[in-house]
Amino acid sequence: MFIRRIPVSLFVFAMACAGSAPVAEEPVAPAPAPVAEPEAPAGPPVAAERPVTNTYHGEEVVDAYQWLEESDNDEVKAWSDGQNVFAREHLDALPNRDAIRARVQEIVSAPTRSHRHLVAAGGKVFAIERRPPREQPFLVVMDSVDAPDDARILVDPSAIDESGHVAIDWFKPSHDGTLVAVSLSHGGTERGDVHVYDVETGEQVHETVEHVQNGTAGGDVAWMPDNSGFFYTRYPREGDDHADDDAFHQQLWYHQLGTEASTDRYEMGRDLPRIAEIQIELHPASGRLLATVQKGDGGEFSMHLRERDGSWRTFSVFEDSHVQATFGPRNDLYVVSRHEHPRGRILRVPIRQLDIARGREIIAEGDDSIVTDFWDAPTVWPTRDRLYVMYQVGGPSELRVFDLRGRPQDRPEAPPVSAVRAMVPLDGGSLLFRVESFVTPSVWMRLDGRTHEARATALQETSPVDVSGWEVRREMATSADGTEVPLNILMPRGIELDGTHPCIVNGYGGYGVNIEPRFKPSRALYIDNGVIYVIANIRGGAEFGEDWHTQGALTHKQNVFDDFAAVINHVTTRNYTSADRLGIIGGSNGGLLMGATMVQHPELVKVVVSFVGIYDMLRVELSSNGAFNVTEFGTVEDEAQYRALRAYSPYHNVQDDAAYPATLFLTGANDPRVEPWHSRKMTARLQAAQGGDAEILLRTSDTSGHGLDTSLTEEIAEQTDVVSFLFAKLGVMPE
Repeated sequence: MFIRRIPVSLFVFAMACAGSAPVAEEPVAPAPAPVAEPEAPAGPPVAAERPVTNTYHGEEVVDAYQWLEESDNDEVKAWSDGQNVFAREHLDALPNRDAIRARVQEIVSAPTRSHRHLVAAGGKVFAIERRPPREQPFLVVMDSVDAPDDARILVDPSAIDESGHVAIDWFKPSHDGTLVAVSLSHGGTERGDVHVYDVETGEQVHETVEHVQNGTAGGDVAWMPDNSGFFYTRYPREGDDHADDDAFHQQLWYHQLGTEASTDRYEMGRDLPRIAEIQIELHPASGRLLATVQKGDGGEFSMHLRERDGSWRTFSVFEDSHVQATFGPRNDLYVVSRHEHPRGRILRVPIRQLDIARGREIIAEGDDSIVTDFWDAPTVWPTRDRLYVMYQVGGPSELRVFDLRGRPQDRPEAPPVSAVRAMVPLDGGSLLFRVESFVTPSVWMRLDGRTHEARATALQETSPVDVSGWEVRREMATSADGTEVPLNILMPRGIELDGTHPCIVNGYGGYGVNIEPRFKPSRALYIDNGVIYVIANIRGGAEFGEDWHTQGALTHKQNVFDDFAAVINHVTTRNYTSADRLGIIGGSNGGLLMGATMVQHPELVKVVVSFVGIYDMLRVELSSNGAFNVTEFGTVEDEAQYRALRAYSPYHNVQDDAAYPATLFLTGANDPRVEPWHSRKMTARLQAAQGGDAEILLRTSDTSGHGLDTSLTEEIAEQTDVVSFLFAKLGVMPE
């Protein structure tokens, strides 16, 4: 479930009851009328119980709502539509909604400019630019990072579809920067076709190559040095093997520009797992192609090298625990290995031998973890005389510099509690890297390869909000097994810790994803209204290396929920907040975290918001995307893994007549990563079981997916609903 433009920004927050009227001096003015929630609309449509019994390792499990998995069933559609009507009646009637929407729109639509996914090629810099109020980010090209005003727009999805439902999945320029391949998808499906554009004219040229990109497995392109064609990831097509299973079985093919796709050449992949995910890098000087394959989403990788003559060599298999490789400057590869070194070490491997076991250790394993990233920019980059490496330090991250013998050099300065989010190699050994923190907007820095000095470029975000009144704290909570878990606390500066403040706690905890500091202006909606916002670095991520990940995966997944509960208890016992003023929010794997937390500890929180979550852990692997998750969660086919899944599966652990917190589930009908039926089934089960008086709402969008490609208009509508719901439940009166 993890994604190229990761992670999906699914954090939102809080409101509660109105306090008593203040005491006034004489003469006494009339007290303001108490703010009351409007009368609740009629109840939601009731889902019929149609029990189906599934047997796992001799244990019968009854599923009353399995019929809600049938997305094309008219009765399911009618029930889902009815839930949307009920949710809309409730959400539209919430207090202060108009004021909240106005502030959401003011922040989200502010005419700021940000640049992501930079790539340098042919003396130019390509980037995805986000510039509200445009509906979607767009692709630009510039001659200099110090002259962004002179950038030209190459591909604007809003010009293709004014509704904002076409999005750029990713792009790859040719090595000389004259052509660029762009994957475009529709309606949040992430099912992308590759289009080729002439950089000089901005016109689409050559033929479209279909279905190069899909949800979880993603997609990629690598150009030939002479622009004659490109290698690309391909999914099964009509007439191919597995054509009826075309979200899987990714392979590598070659396309010659100017020819029909039917003549494309197969390269590799037929013997790979069904859940293979392939990323490729071509070395223009040698013509060699490096293919890294992930088996599902659990962090196991194989590595393969193609010589110019078309021969392939496999030099690492999934069980080896080598996790990342990139081309070096001297006919070699630099490999990040976690074999017996869970925080990672770096080996230099000559291509002539291509034997990792005989590679020379350049960077030994240290106290902090080397960052690896399968989907995006490099995290390790060797030049002629320097080695740049990104490190995780428990949530924050930093760029470190070594010589080619592994000796530390001076490193660039960075703000406290910040993150280095990308590196972009430039000619001459220079590079760009992006830095941001919770309270400092993103800036692209240029590190000179000759002087080794870093300076800020003109690619700097401006903030539409004033964060000078924010305070950031990092503290440690103690989990059930004694593990110390970091939490980042964003709060109004100088508030008294008296347990009365509304608070939102967010977490993820999966797939080895590092939750790093990020500047998000939308958090002003909460902090400026007195809401404390907490981001937890719980297990399941890789903030402290691969051990931190594996302690929160497979049969150890309960550690993730225990860590999150410990963070919640930490902020309540230290008087940041109290249970009746605390909400939690998360999405995708973080939605699983929300479901498990509310089922295991309904008394800890007042309100829950959960986006595109996974809730039925026994049937998730049967969904269109669920097989990719088996390496992370496990499978019901294995008895020990089944027992663990059954023990925490949110859907299967809802208790009749328990008092559950107010809950808003959000899902997208076109989600290619988490089937919307998870949210339908969880909603039906909770509504039937609810022993308290808090509402359980389900909001389904028919024009979105997992959240990566959501249009600006839809983002504003979604945030308005979420913030209004949280504020109403936590008693926040927006200013």
